[in-house]
Amino acid sequence: MSESFNAERDAGITEQPPVSKTEREQASIALVPATTSGMPPTAQSFFAVVNANGTLARGFGAVSATRLATGTYQVVFSHNLTGSAYVGSIGLSGSVGASAPGEITVVGRAGIPNGVFIQTFTSAGVLADRGFHLAILS
Repeated sequence: MSESFNAERDAGITEQPPVSKTEREQASIALVPATTSGMPPTAQSFFAVVNANGTLARGFGAVSATRLATGTYQVVFSHNLTGSAYVGSIGLSGSVGASAPGEITVVGRAGIPNGVFIQTFTSAGVLADRGFHLAILS
């Protein structure tokens, strides 16, 4: 990770880090085109459950999950997500226990049309590693 990204992150700027050539190539495998008007007849829902360390616990249409930095993740899916809706929630991957409280932001991943950029925070707004659930309506 670049020093400028670390400095910007520490200053509270939440700009996404650049995408490497390898990440872009891996994300382009099995990419399905997006539509420009409304939900197509082939509309689908996808999901990913990701552990705090960035590993993919399970998912539907999820290809990979990566922890980029503290509280900063990307999840790559098998379809183009441009124009989709992203819904995220802090939570553990198992069926028992309780997650530490926190907040989550989700947005499309810059440079990867089938990727989602996620940041998780403590309740005080400080970047922190948190497990999460991500739903995509496409």
